[in-house]
Amino acid sequence: MSSIIAAVALTCLKVVVGLTTGSLGILAEAAHSGLDLVAATMTWLAVRISDKPADKNHLYGHGKVENLCALFETLLLLGTCAWIIYEAIHRLFIHETDLKVNVLAFGVMLTSILVDLSRFRVLDRAARKYHSQALEADALHFRTDIWSSGVVIWGLFFVKLSEWLPEYKFLRLADSVAALLVATLVIWVSLRLGLRATQTLLDVAPLGVERRIIQAVEAIPGVTDCHHVRLRSSGPQLFIDIHVSIDGNQSLKDAHDLTEEIERTIQQFLPNADVTVHPEPTPREKGSNQSEEGGR
Repeated sequence: MSSIIAAVALTCLKVVVGLTTGSLGILAEAAHSGLDLVAATMTWLAVRISDKPADKNHLYGHGKVENLCALFETLLLLGTCAWIIYEAIHRLFIHETDLKVNVLAFGVMLTSILVDLSRFRVLDRAARKYHSQALEADALHFRTDIWSSGVVIWGLFFVKLSEWLPEYKFLRLADSVAALLVATLVIWVSLRLGLRATQTLLDVAPLGVERRIIQAVEAIPGVTDCHHVRLRSSGPQLFIDIHVSIDGNQSLKDAHDLTEEIERTIQQFLPNADVTVHPEPTPREKGSNQSEEGGR
């Protein structure tokens, strides 16, 4: 909620200053902050919905709402970037716009950096604590704001420099160039975010986790083999299904205790995992079977 309030304040402030100065860089930042407002609101709703327990229609819970939210945020960012790039190219090659850079323009961008920095730290800390992709995506939005605001400040500085040094009039184009850099940066971050959200929605297994699970489980005394490992993410929750080969002559209680130990071992390095273990009797070796039949 504090991120939503911050996004509202920054968006309104940037729109007013951007329209007053005519700076495309500041207006691009206003659009970016506006999307942060939408994204923060969507994240707030997504986290509330994804936190609902599983029901008869959603047996794995509602965590996928977070991933859908992250994907929608990506589409919003890409759409805004398309407009920023179009307007920047128009100003660079077709119609030059008169800019009025003043102290207020620099003040609003510095204020934006300070606010975005505080929001990023809070959201990033919460995302790590609760293993939330939606909160992580929102933190990423505010972090890109910090980068892009810095780029815009440099663009405004060069525009102001062109006023002091008329012979370097071309420096006035720095504002549009800064807007292009902001758009490029946001596109790069958006594509990364969209790829992660899509991979989660398609149940792509986290890289290297399968091998780590197999190595950890097979190191447990009593486990002969770990195979048929399946993983899927749903919001902050990771669901893991594995098959293990164990001694088939042990009691049901001993087998159950071993599966509990396997679950605890996996949750030591994947603390938010929901683990299901399917035990199977260890296949007897051919030579062992023949010797038993000879004894009979």
